[in-house]
Amino acid sequence: MNDVAKAAALLRAGELVAFPTETVYGLGADARNPAAVAKIFAVKGRPADHPLIVHIPDASHLDRWARDISAAARAVAAKFWPGPLTLILKRHPDVPDCVTGGQDTIGLRVPNHPVALALLKAFAELGSGGIAAPSANKFGRISPTTAQHVRDDLGEGGESGVALVLDGGPCQVGIESTILDMSDERTTVLRPGMLSGFDIGLFLGRMPAEAVNTSSVKTPGSHLAHYAPRTPLLLVPDDTVAIALRTSIGKRERVAVLAPFPAPIEHPLIVAWHVAPADADTYARELYATLRALDAAGADLIIVQRPPWPAAIDRLMRASAGSGP
Repeated sequence: MNDVAKAAALLRAGELVAFPTETVYGLGADARNPAAVAKIFAVKGRPADHPLIVHIPDASHLDRWARDISAAARAVAAKFWPGPLTLILKRHPDVPDCVTGGQDTIGLRVPNHPVALALLKAFAELGSGGIAAPSANKFGRISPTTAQHVRDDLGEGGESGVALVLDGGPCQVGIESTILDMSDERTTVLRPGMLSGFDIGLFLGRMPAEAVNTSSVKTPGSHLAHYAPRTPLLLVPDDTVAIALRTSIGKRERVAVLAPFPAPIEHPLIVAWHVAPADADTYARELYATLRALDAAGADLIIVQRPPWPAAIDRLMRASAGSGP
């Protein structure tokens, strides 16, 4: 039995399987099995009322999980799936409450990764075809973009709760999917991602709204504190890295830095310095791995210069808010 077939059989048996997507690695369970879904919350330490995204093999499975789907939502799914887009739709009555956090909506997506798609196809032949999967890490901490990140955070086999980690290499997008609410007549971006609201708007012929307050619809990654290192993280505006660095060194703090230029000085208190990529795609792809490296550098403070891209800013603001022990 190959790894994908083994993973599908484990999901069918109610076990947890971590698998790669183009965004981050997910911690998957059979979305029709409440006992299996409960294991996700236990392993991650995730709040029970926080909804999960259900990954499906293709858009033909939409009606098994959602209802009252508009023509526009179907068109968006046909255009952007597989890809880093989650659609919020009215849930089908048969969807377990544990998947939706008790809400009347559900998040669905088709991931654009060959291992994930093979797993979803294999699981559709054995079980429900829907895999509920948040990021495969402890709740609120830095999302995993390699199989080793998952093993470092959650383990594999034994008493870890994760029966198998499928290794599909490093994730190519690197941050979580754009979340687009199309559950009513409005179209709203609830979480920015590498698929921009502008691109969606060009396709639809109207620009989606940008959510100001998502309290009415809870979504993954909507907590103020999220994606966070254990080392305190300070997000600073352009051209203020030197000031923050001088202040920290003056306090005798060990510092790790992510900025778009090399270190201006050598100093024993600068324990790590990563030069940020100059383009949005590479920055996003490397962001979580870089934050993990900075977190492991033994610093007292991580200083990050604010990048110009909305999705990366969103992740770093939440990382800053949740950072620390």
